[in-house]
Amino acid sequence: MPRSIWRGVMSFGMVAIPVRLYLATESSSKVSFNLLCPEHKSRIKNKRWCPEGDHEVAWGDVVRGYEYEKGSYVELTDEDLEKLPLHSSKAIDIAGFIENKELPGELYFQSAYYLEPEKSAAKPYALLKKTLEKTERVAIAKFALRDRERLVSVRSHDGVLVMNTLHWPDEIRSTEELELPEDVKVSPPEIKMAENLVGMMAMKFEPDEFKDEYKKAVMELVEAKVEKRQIIEAPEPEAETTVVDLMSALKASVEKAKKGETARGRESRGGHESLVNKKTTAREKSARKKAS
Repeated sequence: MPRSIWRGVMSFGMVAIPVRLYLATESSSKVSFNLLCPEHKSRIKNKRWCPEGDHEVAWGDVVRGYEYEKGSYVELTDEDLEKLPLHSSKAIDIAGFIENKELPGELYFQSAYYLEPEKSAAKPYALLKKTLEKTERVAIAKFALRDRERLVSVRSHDGVLVMNTLHWPDEIRSTEELELPEDVKVSPPEIKMAENLVGMMAMKFEPDEFKDEYKKAVMELVEAKVEKRQIIEAPEPEAETTVVDLMSALKASVEKAKKGETARGRESRGGHESLVNKKTTAREKSARKKAS
């Protein structure tokens, strides 16, 4: 079991729930590269250097400072930050509950964390989880973690309470600077054709069906370079039919989708016919065995 990154209390009203916080995600497929000297092919070292004293500073000796004016800093210690008059540094204090549909869009979401109850808090934890499920609501709170106060949401997901850190509203960039098209006319036939295409491409989201191929490809490239083998380049994408307008593109897309459905149907029928043939063969063998 991974170590919890925070222990404290989550509360709503007068109900207090001692909890532990765990990271809900990990970057297991991330590929890490090292920076090398182009001449000696040796790894470059990053040093913490003090230009004033012209010497290296050990990581354990580094202190935290805030630049209050150009070139002037005030030092802040861990003890200083722990004494900040913020209730959110000691607890996840739920401010209220909103409907699921009221939660701001995907732009607001950051990291995800699992909340685990202490053994003494099993009942109030279950109470909050089941209440959120039944009312279809999400808790909103403020919480201080890693030198920052954060806006967070708490929801029930797959039998556990999940806390998501959210961006503050002033962290979301405005769309006003984007050059977005205005008064673009789309004809009803184009909308209908696009709806047909979306319907044909409809699917259920199964996360396990999607694989990160990047790490595998990088490892194969590394192996080929180490063994000085020929590197196989990615194949060129198949040439698509040139389309002259949006409607033609939609029609071509629908036809392609139909072919894909037909191919899947043949595979499904082929598998069914194969299964039927196997069953028939088994019955014939059984009949012959009985006759003999």
